Amino acid sequence: MASFMGYFVWRNLLFASADVPVPQTLSRSMLAALALLSLLGVRYPVQMLPLMIYEVTWKTIWLVLIAFRAWLAGKWTSDIESLFNDCIGIVLAYIFMPWRYVWARYVVQPMEPLRQAK
Repeated sequence: MASFMGYFVWRNLLFASADVPVPQTLSRSMLAALALLSLLGVRYPVQMLPLMIYEVTWKTIWLVLIAFRAWLAGKWTSDIESLFNDCIGIVLAYIFMPWRYVWARYVVQPMEPLRQAK
């Protein structure tokens, strides 16, 4: 995430022209922050796993429900293509995600109590 996505997103942020639409700059800023925070995942992979799950989830939702439907409907725009190029690298996260751990930790493991008993 940090290297692949970070390279493209930070390059776009640093060297893009000033006439980029505001929603696109917002998405690029959020992706840049995500790329920076993912550097913490190199040192603390288990603690940063929820961040990776979040990224996989929102990018998959966007790719399937927005980009794919726009492509099917023939309404592909340059804005969609730009964000698509920023998001398609998520395929790599599916390969490297420790799915057994995610299942055991976030699905099978019992919920922690909301309050500690006194």
